[in-house]
This record gives sequence, structure tokens and C-alpha cells, in this order.
Amino acid sequence: MSGFSAHDHAHMARALQLAERGAFTARPNPMVGCVIADGRRVLGEGWHERAGEPHAEAMALRAAGGRAAGATAYVTLEPCAHHGRTPPCADALVAAGVTRVVAACRDPFHQVAGQGFAKLEAAGVAVEFGLMEAAARHLNRGFFSRIERGRPWVRVKLGMSLDGRTALEDGTSKWITSEASRADVMRWRARSGAIMTGIGTVLADDPRLTVRLESGETFIPPLRVVLDERGRLPAGAGLLTDGAAPTVAVHGEDMVPDYGDEVDAFAVRRTGAGLDLGAVLAQLGQRGVNELQVEAGATLSGALVAAGLVDELLLYVAPVLLGERGRPLLAGVTPASMAGRLGLRLLDTRQIGPDLRLLLAP
Repeated sequence: MSGFSAHDHAHMARALQLAERGAFTARPNPMVGCVIADGRRVLGEGWHERAGEPHAEAMALRAAGGRAAGATAYVTLEPCAHHGRTPPCADALVAAGVTRVVAACRDPFHQVAGQGFAKLEAAGVAVEFGLMEAAARHLNRGFFSRIERGRPWVRVKLGMSLDGRTALEDGTSKWITSEASRADVMRWRARSGAIMTGIGTVLADDPRLTVRLESGETFIPPLRVVLDERGRLPAGAGLLTDGAAPTVAVHGEDMVPDYGDEVDAFAVRRTGAGLDLGAVLAQLGQRGVNELQVEAGATLSGALVAAGLVDELLLYVAPVLLGERGRPLLAGVTPASMAGRLGLRLLDTRQIGPDLRLLLAP
């Protein structure tokens, strides 16, 4: 926006960098970064690392100390105004003597939603917002999705050959993509609140759906979700026995499977094509899931796409050919004409080892 200076842009860009440090640990809270500055001089920095621990503003104020009086606070999200597990950040900024707050965007959470700005303005603090708002919303697209739409941001991860196949005719798919791509997927898993798959994938591959980071970075293990319409999840499945992360099974509301103590479960209604996927997402939103990564076969992935419930496609394309008998990328997506084809926007492309990674949005 034209009303902001070059220094404002630089400090907010830094605040966004800081916020992203909480990508693996802040959930279900949003990622937030804060810079306290006087002109071009940075006085303190902070970011929100984990729910229940100090917010970004508190960390930056602690670093700035008494120098915060008369300074400007740059924060990627509206400062909170309510007592949760930590005190209100708006009050802390006022008490520190900050005279100006520049925020990237409003917080849609009902206990904030403009009240943080109102508290600051009532105390005589100048408030401006909207600086780099698109970038801030993109960073926290999962949080905004959960609060504003009542469901997680849905990312479907798929690996395929150059000819659009995800497995051989017999279902063999290990490994189409490279070790480098599989390591890259782990970072996407680490930022996800949950990883979802279908019972068909569990029965065929017995996946663990865990996070294994070579970097040794701290992360919160994402919830593992299995769509198990008819209660077929075997007691010996790795998802239930490895103890690496909690697992939730979703089944039809007309049955009560006995999963034992190792798994949580909830029911949703059936539709003609299986479970009500919209209801599944709503339930996960209520459980605090911001970003949902789907790692499943063509049936579930295709059903989500066909239902218009996919926000991003994370596609790894390997330089191999599997032939015409290989299994397709998506099932059930069958446009009758070119006019009805599914259009995608290419958001990002990069080479990961020998593979090409595409991030796309419908």
C-alpha cells in the first residue's frame, strides 16, 4: 500500500520470515512474527513457537526491553485482545509504550476480530493494517480456512509418472518418485495438522504417515486420519501400533466399529459415493486442524477434487513412464468435453532431485 514506507515493508517482510519459524510447532494457533523498530533500527524480534507459550509480540517486547517505548511494532496478525493461555498482546504493547502498530491483517478469530486494534486505539496507539496482507494470509491459509470456512485447508499430495500414472496395474507404487521428493514431502507433512488417507491405501500399503525430518527440527506429530467407511481398519495396522502419532478413524454413522483403545473415532453420514467428505472436514476443523494433507489413492483424491474440496495439489512428477495400464492420477474426474475440463493455476514449480514438484490450485 502506498501509505507505507520502505522501512515498513522491510520490517514486515522480516516479521513474516520470523512467523514461518513456527510452521511446524505453532498449530492450532496461527504463525505470527513481530519486529519492534525505531525507523530502520530493529530493537527486538520474536515469533510464536507453540500454543500456550508467549506470543510473538511478547517475545519481541522482551528482546527490546525499555527501548520499545515510542517505537513501532510490526506484527503479521492483529494483536490478541483476550486472556487465553497467555495475556493479551494488545495490553502488553500499550504497557511497553509502543506508539504505533502496523499489522498485516485482521485476526478473524471471534475473541479478537478487531478488538485488538480497538484496544490499541483506545490507548492512543496509532494502528495501521493491510501491509503485505496477501502474503500474511497465504502463510496462515490453514488458520484462516478453519476460522472463516469451518474446515481445514486441503492439500492433496500425489506422485506420478510423466504419463500421469500413480502405480502399476497391480498397484505397485514404491517408488515412482525419488528419495529427494520423499524427503521434501516430510516437510509438508510437518506443517500439517493432520494427514488423511483411505482404508484402501491402508490395506494395500500399511503406511505409517509419520514425519521423519533429517534436519532434526522440532515438530508436532500430525494427526493421522483414516476414512474407514465400513470399519475394516485392521487391529495390526501400523497406524495403530507404532505409537508415533495419534490416529482417528472415520466411519459411517450406521455402525459402531470396535477399534480398541489405540484409535479415536467419529462417524459421519454416508452419501452415494461414500462418506460425506464435507462433514469429515468440518469435524477436523472442530478438532483444530488448520492444514490437512491428503496422501491417498486415486479414489479418495478424485472424490475430493470432484467435490470441489481441494485447495492445493502438491504434485511430484518423476521422469519415468508406467504405460497405459498404470493406475490414473484421479478417479471420477471425467469431463465430458474440453469446456468442462478442470483448470489449474500453477503456484510454484521447482526441481527436487530428478523430479519436478508442482504446486497447483484449482
